Amino acid sequence: MNYLVTGAAGYIGSHTVRELLARGARRVVAVDSLVRGHRGAIEALERVADGRLRFVHLDLRDRAALAALLAEERPDAVLHFAAFTLVGESVAHPAMYWSCGVGGTSSLLEAMRAAGTERMVFSSTAATYGAPERMPIAEDTPQVPVNPYGASKLACEAIIRGEVDAARAEGRAFGATMLRYFNVAGCASDGLLGEDHTPETHLVPSALQAALGQRPALQLFGTDYPTPDGTCIRDYVHVEDLATAHVDALQALHPHRCDAFNVGIGHGFSVREVFAECERVVGRPIPVQVAARRAGDPPVLLSDPARIMRELGWSPRHRTLTPMVESAWRWMQANPGGYPKP
Repeated sequence: MNYLVTGAAGYIGSHTVRELLARGARRVVAVDSLVRGHRGAIEALERVADGRLRFVHLDLRDRAALAALLAEERPDAVLHFAAFTLVGESVAHPAMYWSCGVGGTSSLLEAMRAAGTERMVFSSTAATYGAPERMPIAEDTPQVPVNPYGASKLACEAIIRGEVDAARAEGRAFGATMLRYFNVAGCASDGLLGEDHTPETHLVPSALQAALGQRPALQLFGTDYPTPDGTCIRDYVHVEDLATAHVDALQALHPHRCDAFNVGIGHGFSVREVFAECERVVGRPIPVQVAARRAGDPPVLLSDPARIMRELGWSPRHRTLTPMVESAWRWMQANPGGYPKP
């Protein structure tokens, strides 16, 4: 099978390209604007691809270039990761998130229709649910996003559902699956790929950067939540397990259907537990500064992954923080400055 992956030079996209190659993909076309993605991730993938990987430097909003690419490659399926992903940035610059997310997704769907590509897996987010009171969060939980990042992803879901409906009415076999995942952590177990964001906002790499002295003391936002240790609890999934979920979803995709699945491990870890595991792995204290709560931070966010486990047979190999933190620490020690910069 031939695949096209958008956002392929990013954190989750690159790990998913690796999973596709490992499962015997005949050809993977990796598309990325490199605004946030890394050429170094593509170069790492090229070393293990045996000539099966083509990289195309392209912004999805360039409709003519994207249409020409799909007409040339005619991939069997598309895995769509390209997006900006910082909640705070989305609040400050909402138009950027709507343009990239909704504009890029619309452009991609038009190109897929013209090329006859009828299978898509969309990388969505649990941010589409907002801050629901009922835990754990199942797929039928009302989607009420509380920031432009979640709202733009929800709009992309609606556009994709609309394309499935239109295809059904026209007799085309287009089908799509959307994965809504929670916190992601870890790096490739063999050290090939890592996590490198600017700015870095994810808790595990931020804590490890503080351990390396690359950033000041981490701020612990709130210690008085109604949780066992007073800090927020979140559901974490290893990036390799998330990549596996995307490929499993692709292989189980049904024509004429639009499915949605949560991806998580079904239980959570508190901020203090994450800090403690990071300190255990690095072997020294990590500087932490207690600060007031951040507005809008729910005490607990947990997924209910029962549906993806039941219907797709997916199950996370990593259910503890240890492999997530250890793999991230190995990559960060080997690549203290992140991927090589151009």
